[in-house]
Amino acid sequence: MRLSSGSLFPVGGAWSRGGRRMSPPCHTSALLLVFVALAVAGAEQSEERSCDVVGDESSESQMERALLKKLEPLSHMRFNVTVDKGKTENYIYHFRVCREVNSTSHDFGGLVQTDRHSGKTTVIGRINETQVFNGSDWIMLIYKGGDSYGRHCSGEKRRAVIMISCKRGVTASSFSIISEEREKEQECFYLFEMDSSVACPAENSHLSVGSILLITFVSLIAVYIIGGFLYQRLVVGAKGMEQIPHFAFWQDLGNLVADGCDFVCRSKPRNAPAAYRGVGDDQLGEESEERDDHLLPM
Repeated sequence: MRLSSGSLFPVGGAWSRGGRRMSPPCHTSALLLVFVALAVAGAEQSEERSCDVVGDESSESQMERALLKKLEPLSHMRFNVTVDKGKTENYIYHFRVCREVNSTSHDFGGLVQTDRHSGKTTVIGRINETQVFNGSDWIMLIYKGGDSYGRHCSGEKRRAVIMISCKRGVTASSFSIISEEREKEQECFYLFEMDSSVACPAENSHLSVGSILLITFVSLIAVYIIGGFLYQRLVVGAKGMEQIPHFAFWQDLGNLVADGCDFVCRSKPRNAPAAYRGVGDDQLGEESEERDDHLLPM
């Protein structure tokens, strides 16, 4: 085999052009260029395409952008459902939210049908022709531009309609196919449904007037106690119970409250005679004149 004068071949761990040895700096630069090219190619392949709403980019509404952003948590998940209706229909449907099912095919297929017998794949809808809108507790995601029908629906392109219903506490579940409408002349579609918390409206926490007043009252009490305690201790120099703000007032108030409770809750009249009385002098009688003189010594 004859080599041209401009050919590159390795000689002793370095590259040589036409028999002339390349310098180490040239060798290093060539390797760096190869690595950069490989890194760029890998980055392009790893970057997944996302949903593109039908129409020009300038025509996308703020609502559509907000809904697509709301669906982002589901983009890393894959969903599959199998339909087995005998020998005529035996398919697996693969679905991803705003991502390609098979990113290596570069067909924008967001929902793909696979025949389990023949292995043939059919794109039901593509993410580059997306429509999205919502209601109070649901989001409707539509992929248009699928592969064309054969004998059905006047040969128009397939379309996938995915109904995402609200279910709190669940990221995504219950992906299933409801029906395929293909007995019309046009506007045929595949209808799917699934549950997810991303379709749920934001929970509004409304506080009642009583709750607001209670929170305000408790906050004021806390400020009063903490602030008064710090003032009494650091400024006045009080110790022990005297650190409680207005301790004498609260002590008197406690006594007054106790007296009030005793007055209100007393079960007997205030002027009722006592059940026990001491023995008075009038009840002892006169002292006997008789004394025990005989006990004295003579």
